[in-house]
Amino acid sequence: MTTTIAVTGATGFVGGAVARALGGSDAALRLLVRDTSRAPEIPGADAYAVTYGDREAAVRALDGVQTVLMVSAAESADRLEQHLTFVDAAAAAGVEHIVYTSFFGAAPDAVFTLARDHFATEERIKASGMGYTLLRDNFYLDFLPSLVGEDGAIRGPAGDGRFAPVARADVARSAVEALAMPQDHRGVTYDLTGPEALTMSEVADILTEHRGSEVRYHDETIEEAYASRRRWEAPDWQYDAWVSTYTAIAAGELDGVSIAVATLTGREPLSLRDHLAAGE
Repeated sequence: MTTTIAVTGATGFVGGAVARALGGSDAALRLLVRDTSRAPEIPGADAYAVTYGDREAAVRALDGVQTVLMVSAAESADRLEQHLTFVDAAAAAGVEHIVYTSFFGAAPDAVFTLARDHFATEERIKASGMGYTLLRDNFYLDFLPSLVGEDGAIRGPAGDGRFAPVARADVARSAVEALAMPQDHRGVTYDLTGPEALTMSEVADILTEHRGSEVRYHDETIEEAYASRRRWEAPDWQYDAWVSTYTAIAAGELDGVSIAVATLTGREPLSLRDHLAAGE
């Protein structure tokens, strides 16, 4: 019997990379996207227009699917509600196994506010009756160069805290392995990290080395962090999320290097220097 795998977020980096990798496998592939015209062109793959908050569309798209990759939705005020709706739809459609991209240190009292929503999503998945694999991604190292402002500074209240950023490519490769052999990863939570735990000052030093021009880290106070981000119009929950990304690092919640990427993929994870050498 041919296995049918559904991949959400196939127009994004992680979902798209997973979909392209699975396109060469024996599995039947369904791409769940908001806009089917933007779905990647993968021979044999069928695209379905689905949003996480549309239970009926999700149930239809997942009918006959054995395994699904659930890439966490874009940040929004109702993201958790969307997640829970989709999880319930997957269970109702008869999905056997769900692979979810969560966040490192997800907990109900996590300093990083959005990690609380990830934890609640994990709990719904665990209670659903489906098999599951949870991929708890650390901060994406791909985004680190974009933290540098026009003045050459990275600003945030991370203090001397360490985090172990992971490349999106390594998250995608890990997801492919979990989807290909779900029975081997049933009920397992993997912390996905890069090969080293860095401070923001060390990130600045690596970027300086790569660019040949100084990048420095300015350790903001929490008050300074909110003030500096209010130049962008956003709802309060978004400001809280932006600032708590850094305070979670300061609190040590993103510290710790895992071997999970190597265990899943058979290759060592990319470092920040590796990523930069390949081109920002």
